[in-house]
Amino acid sequence: MLEIQDAQSLQKQFSQGLIFAYPTEAVFGLGCDPDNESAVMSLLALKQRPLSKGLILVAANYGQILPYVDDTAIAEKIRIDIFASWPGPNTWLLPASSLAHHWLTGGSDLIAVRVSNHPVVKALCELFQKPLVSTSANLSGMPAAKTTQEVLVQFGNQVTLISGKLGESLLPSMIRHGISGKVIRDN
Repeated sequence: MLEIQDAQSLQKQFSQGLIFAYPTEAVFGLGCDPDNESAVMSLLALKQRPLSKGLILVAANYGQILPYVDDTAIAEKIRIDIFASWPGPNTWLLPASSLAHHWLTGGSDLIAVRVSNHPVVKALCELFQKPLVSTSANLSGMPAAKTTQEVLVQFGNQVTLISGKLGESLLPSMIRHGISGKVIRDN
């Protein structure tokens, strides 16, 4: 299990395509560099998740996700709701920018993004100076891992575990549509 104090080693591995499991607000997530296509494809294969489902980006602040979002396409009323819900376990499907990779959006014109207040997530995003891919640490169709042991049972040594505790949320993040404001997945 890696400690975030191993920062230099972690940064190098991240840029080389490291797939890691890390604690979030409610469950362990699987993450990697969102701009590394090979790492994202490896993560999807490991999880047995189709590319078409897209992935969530989690960030320490809104500025980190701006390159992936068409900020000008967000209505002011929705923008108020978005910023009122962050940081926290609230994911928004926002208009994707032309720089948002298809391996993140699943071919959609929307991208799923979240700004977290979880100390490990924030520390990782600040260390890498960018958002992380964030998908629940589980094989598709299986329950999301809530302990390091559950991560190890499903993935063994195929992922690097980042130490830390889960937050206090009982359910994964709520997902809302960034154009209509409608709840897609309630928590």
